[in-house]
Amino acid sequence: MCGRYFALQAPEIFRQLYGYPERPNFPPRYNIAPTQPVALVIAEGGARHFRLVRWGLWPSWLKDPKGFPLVINARVETIQEKPSFRGALRHRRCVFLADGFYEWRREGSGKSATKTPFMIRRADGAPMALAGLWENWLGADGSEIDTAAIVTTGANGVLAAIHDRMPAILSAEQVEPWLDTRGVEPGPAAALCRPCPEDWLTLDPVGPRVNDARNDAPDLVVPLETPQRTRTDSLQPPADRPRSSDEDAQGALF
Repeated sequence: MCGRYFALQAPEIFRQLYGYPERPNFPPRYNIAPTQPVALVIAEGGARHFRLVRWGLWPSWLKDPKGFPLVINARVETIQEKPSFRGALRHRRCVFLADGFYEWRREGSGKSATKTPFMIRRADGAPMALAGLWENWLGADGSEIDTAAIVTTGANGVLAAIHDRMPAILSAEQVEPWLDTRGVEPGPAAALCRPCPEDWLTLDPVGPRVNDARNDAPDLVVPLETPQRTRTDSLQPPADRPRSSDEDAQGALF
């Protein structure tokens, strides 16, 4: 699951990387949470574009969002079959503008359980291209809203020490076919969403202030220890493995 992420680099860096013509000016964000506005790159009419949407996908066929679960993640294993995602996979794929994300390692159970936040970044410092799906929802009263979800896959060896899921992180070469909904069919597109190589990532524990989505400041991305390439040498996958289901009960993040 991916329930929080961050985007810190200058807008021009994202613009040059993804090649959209818009020149948005947005501040660094250290603790992006579901339901908040999030920045995407999409492809329309053969060109890439920047777009702000709401994080939490509403299918276009949804008549009333009241009571609909907050779908912030979409499992790649089911996006070709589930009605909530089929149309978006075929016609509305996107990339979330991000530099990394947070994940929580849970140890124990019940009231005695502890949840330790970790920050995951690219080892080379490049932006992290998170595969996503977006939808345009139109209400009966004419209201319109764009929404999106992050595609997730099974964890690679680095992430498996804290969780069994991770966002689908695209390489620079995979961004184009993922966004190309006119030339790349859903099956080959979904095949791009697999665990990234382990050496792409660093993993560092961070302080508990990230647990509160109201906190959004530079201290959230300061590792608690001296940064290393990975932080999993002393970690083992939890014996009890309660996990977020990605597509259900998305309101309960931790």
